[in-house]
Amino acid sequence: MTLLVLIAFIAGMVTGISPCILPVFPIIVAASATGGRWRPYAVVGGLVVSFTVFTLAAAAALRALGLPTDLLRNVAIAVVLLLALSLLWPRFGHLLERPFQALGRRRPGDVGGGFMLGLSLGVLFTPCAGPIIAAIATLAASEQYTLGTVAVTLAYSFGHGLVLLGLALAARRGFQLGALKRRAPYLRRALGGVIAGAAVFMILGLDLRLAARVPAYTRALQGLEESAAARSEIEDLLGRRGHFAENKLEDYGTAPEFTGIALWLNSQPLSLAALRGKVVLIDFWTYSCINCLRTLPYVKGWDAAYRADGLVVVGVHTPEFAFEHSPANVRRAVKASGIEYAVALDNDYATWDAWANQYWPAKYLIDGNGHVRYAHFGEGKYAETEEVIRTLLAERGLAAPVSARIDEDAPEGVETPETYLGHARVAGFVGSRILPDQEADYRLPSGLAQNTFGLGGRWTVEAERIFAGRDAQLRLAFHARKVFLVLGSAGRRGSVDVSVDGKHLRRVAVDGHRLYELADLRGEARDRLLDLRFSPGVEAYAFTFG
Repeated sequence: MTLLVLIAFIAGMVTGISPCILPVFPIIVAASATGGRWRPYAVVGGLVVSFTVFTLAAAAALRALGLPTDLLRNVAIAVVLLLALSLLWPRFGHLLERPFQALGRRRPGDVGGGFMLGLSLGVLFTPCAGPIIAAIATLAASEQYTLGTVAVTLAYSFGHGLVLLGLALAARRGFQLGALKRRAPYLRRALGGVIAGAAVFMILGLDLRLAARVPAYTRALQGLEESAAARSEIEDLLGRRGHFAENKLEDYGTAPEFTGIALWLNSQPLSLAALRGKVVLIDFWTYSCINCLRTLPYVKGWDAAYRADGLVVVGVHTPEFAFEHSPANVRRAVKASGIEYAVALDNDYATWDAWANQYWPAKYLIDGNGHVRYAHFGEGKYAETEEVIRTLLAERGLAAPVSARIDEDAPEGVETPETYLGHARVAGFVGSRILPDQEADYRLPSGLAQNTFGLGGRWTVEAERIFAGRDAQLRLAFHARKVFLVLGSAGRRGSVDVSVDGKHLRRVAVDGHRLYELADLRGEARDRLLDLRFSPGVEAYAFTFG
């Protein structure tokens, strides 16, 4: 247990320098910049206490009292808004500080008000979900409160609290510089605006999207949680051993059935028995888990690419925090994320326990006979996981399709890489299965993850190029300001109509084999959707971006 407590403390420190702190970081900095010298300690202390209690007991307490599961999060956001108003309107701030005058001789509210704010931030803070947090949430859901569980939770909380305290003290020292100190009234209002903006981000759910778009630079540091020693300690804490080896294509026997599902989204209730003959991907996730959100573009891409070939994706949503038990919250998150496959709400951890799962995210692949064949925990291994999908589909007699692989090195928000269209080097293709070197009809996919494309109408897909037939269309989700495409036309002039985000931009005349500029979009690079319509006979080779 001592080793696990130490690992939990280090894992907490890693969380403190991860994108997970982005939603609460500006609030901690702004709150620590004002008031007395003990205020940063009070804010971070409140966060540590609140996070520990909230992680262990909030869901059970709210259920016992019959209160909405997202009540604490809503109250916490309200407290943050009150702090913002107190900074923007000093007279209102003095009224809020009066109840804390009895806490000491220092400036009213410095300690009490800071601690109260920290309590609210502990509710709003959603860490990157590694195995340790997953184990704690599992035990808390079943109300198994042992000394070991509390010790591990406290160690994790102290780890990220120590890092946040260091950042808060550094920010406070910076704000005490003479040039800034002389502008204290203006600075106070500016900080109030920052906090108000952060609260609005949380109300709209944009805090999770922001953190998910930041590159996962801490992934390597989180390897300690994935070590053999850590996993052994976690399994001892849970009192069980996992059934499946990671990243090995084997036969692990019959897959556990869905059980205790509170609600199904995007689908009627499913059973693995009824899905025999299909290849099934089970994705354990939760909507506030940054690690889970980073994997969604790949899961959605596989669903779009292989659904017609017999792949069924089921997202098992097992909540990590109390507010994630709310069906309305999950429904909004599923819609905002563009998820079209079935999502099962596993609020009581029944399916999670049936699989002896320990991780968010965790992916399991089930073959047509209903046997578990593959497991992967955490982010990464996207190309490997997809190859297993294709292998299991091929076992059902499917001719191996051209890979729909999404580039693992191009996370959301990064400029789209060069994209080849011929089947010899294609990457990022989704939708109808490619039939190499023969004219065929294609259907545009209903949704596209970033850096993927689909075809519509008649096309001939050759090794190095695609050749347009009747009603030929191409749709591409990209992140860039400029789009270029190598085009050609055999023996006659052709044309390509270009639309971006539903707005027609231009018609490009194709009069030879060369690189054509399709779009020059002003402003910053951002996620966009490109639609192209080709006249018959036009050839397309590869996209580049700028």
